[in-house]
This record gives sequence, structure tokens and C-alpha cells, in this order.
Amino acid sequence: MRREVLTWEDVDRLIDHLIPQFDVEFDAMLIITRGGLVPGGILAEALNILHILTAAVDFPATLEMERAKLVAWPKFLQFPEDHLLEGRKVLIVDDVWGSGRTMTAVRARVIAAGGEPYTCVLHFNPYRNLFGDLRPDYYAAITDAYIVYPWEIARGPDTVLLDHPRMG
Repeated sequence: MRREVLTWEDVDRLIDHLIPQFDVEFDAMLIITRGGLVPGGILAEALNILHILTAAVDFPATLEMERAKLVAWPKFLQFPEDHLLEGRKVLIVDDVWGSGRTMTAVRARVIAAGGEPYTCVLHFNPYRNLFGDLRPDYYAAITDAYIVYPWEIARGPDTVLLDHPRMG
């Protein structure tokens, strides 16, 4: 699979492409962790959305379930209470729509809570989409590549140079 590594400037261009698409005034934003945290934060600031919520979703993937993982039920590790979504126009943000499983699971929960969901991603991969004609309401680019965002670049104690003088 082709791999594409983005810069922060690339992300800025994607956000700039998304913003003019929004034709709705949203009452809330639901950010899917972890991939949606950065684009969601940038969009919340740009759109002046103050009511920001998070959802964490996991699809079990054990060796026994490897073949069945595409039909596995999602496990919601974190999700807002229904009353926080009910009657609100909710912009759901993630970084990428690949298979679409995460976004459609979150979208369904928002509908079940009485909210009106609008889905948004930086990248949409129609070649991996498992949901036919269903696609994000808003997306900045179409891709068939594996995208590496600047916030996904390896960081941590094992990647930091230890011989740099401490600043302070």
C-alpha cells in the first residue's frame, strides 16, 4: 500500500479546504480519539464550536477474530451521555474514513441519542469503504494511500536526544 507522510502545512491546506464546505451551524462537536483530536481542535477553533465532546471506539481484533473483525461489534470505551447530544447538530470529526466502521458506529450512536450527525474527515478512502454509497458529509481529500499525519510521527523518550542541554 502506498504511504503518504504529511506535514503541518499539508494539514493546514486540508483544513482550509474543509472550512468553506460547512453549510450548517453546529451545536456541538464530537471528536473521535485519537485521530480526530488535532483536526477537531483546529476546526472547533475555526468554527467557534464551544461544546466539544469525545468518543473512543475500539473494534476487537484477536487472532481468532481476524477474519471476522470487519463484522465485529464496536466497543465504546468513552461516549457522551445521550442528553448531551439530543436535539443538537453534531459535527463528528476523525482524521480518516477508511473502512468507515468507526465513523458509522459513532454516527449511529448520535442518531440513537436524538442528535443530528454530520461526519467530517481529512481523508476519505472510497476504495476501502465498507458502506456502499455512504460517505463523509465533509472531507478534504480522497486517497488510496496509508496516511501518516504529523502528530503520528514517533516521539517519546527513546527518540529524544539525551545529550541536549536542558532548557529552563
